[in-house]
This record gives sequence, structure tokens and C-alpha cells, in this order.
Amino acid sequence: MVFRHLIFICLFFPLIILAQRQEKIDSLKKILLTSKMDVEKFHLLNHLWNESINNNIEDAMVYSNDMIVLGNTLKIDTIISFGFDRKAVTYSYLNEFDSSGVYFKKALNIYKKTNDFKKIAGIQRNLGQDHNMTGQIDSALYYYSESKINYTKANDTIGIADILNSEAIANLMKGYYNIAIDKAITAEKIYIKNEKNQDLNQNRMVIASIYGEMKDTVNAINYYNKTIDFFREQNQKRQLCATLFLLTNLQISNKKLYNENDQLINEMIVLSKELKDPALIDDVQTNLAKFYFTYDNYKNAEIVQRQLVKNAEERNYEYSYAFVSKDLAKSLIAQKKYSEAIIYLKKSDAIATKLELNGLKPIVNKLLSKSYEALNNHQESLKHYKVYEDLSSDIYNTESTNRFSELQTIYETEKKEAEIALQNEQIKSLNIQAKNDRLTKTLYGIGMFSFLAISSLLYFGFTQRIKKNKIEREKQEAIYKQEIEFKKKELASQTLHLVQKNTFIQELKENLEKIKKSPELFKVEFRRLVMLLKKQNAEDKDWEVFKSYFSEVHNNFDIKIKSITSDITEKEIRLASFLRMNLSTKEIASMLNVLPDSVLKSKYRLKKKLGLDKTDDLTQFLNTLN
Repeated sequence: MVFRHLIFICLFFPLIILAQRQEKIDSLKKILLTSKMDVEKFHLLNHLWNESINNNIEDAMVYSNDMIVLGNTLKIDTIISFGFDRKAVTYSYLNEFDSSGVYFKKALNIYKKTNDFKKIAGIQRNLGQDHNMTGQIDSALYYYSESKINYTKANDTIGIADILNSEAIANLMKGYYNIAIDKAITAEKIYIKNEKNQDLNQNRMVIASIYGEMKDTVNAINYYNKTIDFFREQNQKRQLCATLFLLTNLQISNKKLYNENDQLINEMIVLSKELKDPALIDDVQTNLAKFYFTYDNYKNAEIVQRQLVKNAEERNYEYSYAFVSKDLAKSLIAQKKYSEAIIYLKKSDAIATKLELNGLKPIVNKLLSKSYEALNNHQESLKHYKVYEDLSSDIYNTESTNRFSELQTIYETEKKEAEIALQNEQIKSLNIQAKNDRLTKTLYGIGMFSFLAISSLLYFGFTQRIKKNKIEREKQEAIYKQEIEFKKKELASQTLHLVQKNTFIQELKENLEKIKKSPELFKVEFRRLVMLLKKQNAEDKDWEVFKSYFSEVHNNFDIKIKSITSDITEKEIRLASFLRMNLSTKEIASMLNVLPDSVLKSKYRLKKKLGLDKTDDLTQFLNTLN
């Protein structure tokens, strides 16, 4: 949960400008009310979005939508892409990563058309950030690697520093502390050299967090305090609140810092409420509960934690629920409410198992052992203590493996760099040798002008043949790449279908297993199954996400089919998409929750709209729309 703030603070290539005075913002809003639909209005919207994203996220969403509308009205792709980009970032701040991914990729498609390497790199970094937020670290590192390539093409040193900063966070989350600190400090040097104070202080947040994980609290607190002073001076509320959260989380257990921690937590409470960010408010409340617990105020800690558990349950944040349930259980145990503590610990353990939160499970099982022992249930106490010991041993082995993997990564990186250096030296030697050879040939060539003229003609003919062969080879390579790309698209499409289907089946299976094992839970689980089925059918939002991915792997399929018939409906496009994936009538009926006869009738109407004869194969026709 702590790393979430690092990713938010360092989120997205450069978004944050120095905060303006409130009267200046109010003045910009007044100008916006009377502004015309022109490029100047875009600059106003973009300026206001930058000011709002860290202070009023609702306004930020409005400004990003206004940018998209303005871009479409003026038919200017760069304004549309900016609007998509800003809207995606706003969704990311709201933890709605499916939606953010859709709009990032829409912006990316426009930037690719213009070969804007800097913008492409920025979007790729943002996609990496989203994957970091959802714990898909290897995917995040892939996007960072692609982003670094494009920043290099754009000759953007600051962009490369931003990627080093993001890579530092990803390696920190993997437990590769030495790699992380090396990348973060390299980025810091670049920011200092280029006098990028905003980026520098965001990067120092990362350095502080790495030092914190390395148990170097002196350096960690020193870096945190530097950034707090900067963000407070610049009135950057979100950055300030997140930094205060990380600092208090580090030093909250130090009872000598009671007054300082109390002051910082109260400041965070005010800031989080001003920002109207539910996730940030909950994080601040989490630290408040820890603060109460540290000073033995277990009752107040319990009150705060019960609200956090309720919030996580209502928002369906399983990850957060697992941790706040564990914290609530600790407060209950401290008040000798062991039976109730066991209820929350079991819920936490179940989610930790489901989400593979291997660091949380031993803590939960140790607390379960303690609770059962207090209730004189020694058999259960012993069982959970054994689980705790086994898991603790596994974590130690995992940390050792991570350390070995980190050393191996460092070794392979250094080896690769050494090989590159050796290759460069060899190239230099070959260049020198070639230069000497040319000099020798020049000396021998004196007085042989006629021979050289004939040789030149022969050489010209030879180079022409080489050029012709090269063109033919490039044509063959282009055809080969097209074939490979087509296969990739087919594979991506099939994979997407299987993932969606199997995820639902697995979730349904798990719920049925629960009912099988515990019939007394039938009423609760039956209601959950009904909700699950409704969720599967309520697919409008999922369809938008699916349609974006499908459009990418099938070259804007929906646009092509609309160009054939403009009055086609969204349901008919959905049917055409499923047919394009070669799904059977029975499979489509199952996915749309209708009878197979209904699908057949819909296929007939679709053929009619597309101007096909009865003898024409609809699926075969749709497959030609590549």
C-alpha cells in the first residue's frame, strides 16, 4: 500500500506545473467562459487541467472532456490526443485502470501516426505506471524499456531520467534495492544538472523510500524532509500529502516523535479532504489508526479501522480489505476481543491466499495462533503457528532468491555493457585499419587514372545490382512482417476471449465450491452468485474496454464495418466482432445471454444490412475486413 504513493507522485511525464495563485486560476476560469472554440481555448483548458489534477480531480475530468470536444470540433488530432491523454491520467488517479488504458491507447495511436517519439514514450511510461499500480511489475518494466527507446530517439535526457525513476520504483517493489537505488541516484544527477527541481523532488521521494526499505532511516527521513519543504513551498497538495504519509508511515512507531507525528497526521487529514480523493483519505486514516495503536489507544484505532473495512468492502477493494482487516484484528486482540478478531483474520487470510499476498499471510497466521491460544483452543493455535513458521521460512527463501536474482541481473547488465564497450573498441580498430587501407590504395592508385575510371564503372554497376537486391529483400521482409503481425493479432484476439471466459468460470466455480463445503452459507453465497451473473451480463463498460483492444488487433474493425453501413447498431457491431473471432452460434448466445435462434435472426438482419446475399458466408466476409 505504501508504494502506491510513490507511483502517484512520479505519475506521468511532465504533468505538473508550479502551482499558481488562486486568483490567477479564478481569472483563467473567467476567461474560459467567454473564450471561442479555437486553439487558445485548448491552452486554457490544458493549463487549468494541470492545476486541477492535484487539487480538484472532478474539475480535471471536466477539462479533459472539454479538450476532446474542442479537438473534434476543430478537427485537430493533437488536441484530441491531449484530451485522451489527460482523461486517461485522471482515470488513473481514480484507480480506474481499465478506462485509463483505453484512453492512453487512443492517444498512442494518434502519436504513432506523426512519429512523435517523445509523446509515444510518455504514453508508454504511463501505461507502465498503470501496470505498476496493479502489481504487474514485469509488464511495467517492459513498457519502461520501450519508453526509454523512444526517449532516446527523441534525444530527451529528462525523459530518460523519468524512466530511470520509474524503473527504480519497479525494482524497489521487486525487492531489488541495489538496482533501485542505483537508478534513482542516476536520475537525481540528471535532474540536478538540468535544474529540474520538480522532477528532482519527486525522484528524491523514491530515494527516501528505497533507503527506508534498506533500514537506513537517517537518509530516508533526510530525503523526505527535503521534499516536504519543496512541496509545501509550491503548494502542491497531493504531493505534500503523499510525502507526509510515507514519512509518518516510516517513523510512526517512534514514540519520541509523538508531537511531530500528531501534527503531520492532522495536516494530512485536512489535505486529503480538500483533495476529495477517497483512496487518499483512507490511506491517511490508516496512518491515524496506526498512530492510535502505537500509543495504546486501541478503542479509537478500532473505530477508524472499522470504517476503513466498511469502505474497502463497499468499493470492492480486496487488496485494501486484506490489510485493514488484519489491522482491525490487532486492535481487537489488544482489547481481548479474540473471537471477533478471528473472524476478520480469516477474511484477511482468505483474500491474502487469493491475491497471493505472501508477505501478509504469515502475519495473519501468527495473530490467529495468538487468538486461539488466548481462547484455550490449543489445537487451532498450533495449526496456525505451524503455517506461520512454514510461510516465514518461504519468505526468507524468497528474499534469498530475490537477492540472487538481483545479483544475477547486475552481473548480466555489467557483462552486456562490457561486451558493448569491447565491440566499440573493435569497431574503432577496424575503422583505423580501414583508413590505413584506403591510404595505401590511394598511393598505389597514383598514375592509374584510366584503370580507376573503368573500375568505377564496374563498381557503379555492382552497387546498382546490390541496391536492386536490397529492395527485393525489403519487400519480402515487409510481406513476412505483415504475416507475422496478422498471426499476432489472431493470437491476441483468441487469448482475450479465453481470459474473459475462464476468469468468469473460475470465479463461479470457487463460489460453488464454497457452497458445497459449507451448505449453511447457501443464502449468502447464492446472493453472491446472482450478483456475479448479473455482473457478467452487465457488460457495457467491459464492452468498451474489449472494443478498444479488439479494434487494435483487428485494425479498427468497428470503423470499417460502419463505413459499409452507417445505420449499424452497437449490438450488431458486438455480434460482428464475436463472429470475426470465429465463435459459434451457441457460444455467442451464451455470451449475450439469449437463445441461439435469436442469434441466427440477428445474423440474418446483419447480412441484410451489409448487402450480402443469402448464399454469402457472413463470417467469411467479416474476416476479409483486415
